[in-house]
Amino acid sequence: MWQLSELDASFLYLESANAPMHIGSIYLFDASERDAPLAFSTFISHLRSRLHVVPVFRQRLKEIPLRLGRPYWIDDPEFSIERHLAYVSLGVNSRESNLMTLASKILEEPLKRDRPLWHITFVDGFQLGEKNAEESSKKGREGFALIVKLHHAAIDAFSGEEIIGKLLEYTPQPQPINAPRPWKARPKPSEERVIIQAGANILRTPWRFASLAAGAAETTARGLIQKQLLKIPLPFPLFSAPHSPFNRKITPNRQIVPAKVELSRLKAIKAALGDVTLNDVVLGLCAETLKRYLGTQDADTRQSLIAMTPISVRSSTLSRTTGNQMSAMLLDLATNEPDPARRIRKIHWNAVSSEPYRDAIAADRLTELLPSNMLALSARLYSELQIAQRYRPVFNLAITNVPGPKVPLYLQGAKLTQQYNTAPLFDSMGLVVVAMSYQGSLTLNFTVCPDVVPQGNSLRKHVCDSLEAIEKAASELDPEELHTPLTETRSQTLADNAMGLLEGALKRLTGRFRR
Repeated sequence: MWQLSELDASFLYLESANAPMHIGSIYLFDASERDAPLAFSTFISHLRSRLHVVPVFRQRLKEIPLRLGRPYWIDDPEFSIERHLAYVSLGVNSRESNLMTLASKILEEPLKRDRPLWHITFVDGFQLGEKNAEESSKKGREGFALIVKLHHAAIDAFSGEEIIGKLLEYTPQPQPINAPRPWKARPKPSEERVIIQAGANILRTPWRFASLAAGAAETTARGLIQKQLLKIPLPFPLFSAPHSPFNRKITPNRQIVPAKVELSRLKAIKAALGDVTLNDVVLGLCAETLKRYLGTQDADTRQSLIAMTPISVRSSTLSRTTGNQMSAMLLDLATNEPDPARRIRKIHWNAVSSEPYRDAIAADRLTELLPSNMLALSARLYSELQIAQRYRPVFNLAITNVPGPKVPLYLQGAKLTQQYNTAPLFDSMGLVVVAMSYQGSLTLNFTVCPDVVPQGNSLRKHVCDSLEAIEKAASELDPEELHTPLTETRSQTLADNAMGLLEGALKRLTGRFRR
């Protein structure tokens, strides 16, 4: 048995009908160089031959009775690859827009917990190429797509890319499909062994027993904790992110809005601005895009948006590529700075001047302090008490920048031409951005709840306009400014203040329970 970490388990407990906690990807392949279209049966054979490189694909959850501990990954003795695959044909006249609509609907559905937590939809028969309705008569290139769902309890965005890299190929010549390696599920652990192991874990960390009991009687505990929280004088001003249209109660509906830019343009901006990183430029592009969008929604943009940016702390020496190994930092996006080039320099300063940049807050620090089921309970209370609406939220949105492959990938001779990526939305956070690079381009993937973020398609145009505005501002920036030190900003202590708030609140809460 392999037990989930507190962070991995928290993604299980955070899941709700409105917030499925899987990472989604859409992979578009150009099959025009193949002698014949790739058959669904061929894809299944290819996937079977590579299951051994991704053990989690054949592992399911084993829950602990009464939630007396975190679940385990165990081999699924009833594993059947067919339960994780689906086939859809869009028809020869379908375009990418049809695919994205289909993907949005598929990604709204949570994964089933009675089997390994992944699913792939093979989408056949649509055309790559022209996307405009007036060009629908033109024949595009023969293509197919994969819509992939992987649960966040099993992977993070960084390990997800490693997994897909193992399932695909690095050569345009179709490789022979080998017979699947023999596999036999290891014996399922007995209930007695699971309970004994859970008891041993409780003895090692006895203070967690209260939170585990709370998970077993969630309804009662929720009411009790809510009453206790309302008695605690929480210093809410430390929740210093501004109110924004993104931070409202979400619904199950999802929309995927991708915007593609050339990395060469971003690198030229980096060179023009001097001592900044490419990641700073990406964040600056997101900030300008969001500022423009909020302007069209008549939102107050006088205060700067705060982003939570996950950081991978995955070691290259780790033998296990799955699971979540992340740190996170809270970052002031300086959206109250009118000049988009100066804003990027401020974003860089906000990052390097903060403690999280030098020693990023490990997500495990939070889950060690607040066990997974208590963390999920706290998140639900955060939603039910409407803290993000009544007070200021901790952060406005999440932005993840994941470096993708620099070389082309293939699947049985079909070239991967584009990939889109989605991330889970949380209640009171209706927008997430995943930036993914591939072969000299970078795609900003906006996952939005359309009931919270209306006119989401406009984000694509805002990205194009924002990039042009940043390029123009960078060319006009006074060279003397590049050598002028910036003053400290409030984000230097923002993350530490937020973490201190959680620690202090938990100490006061546990103190009340002890009395």
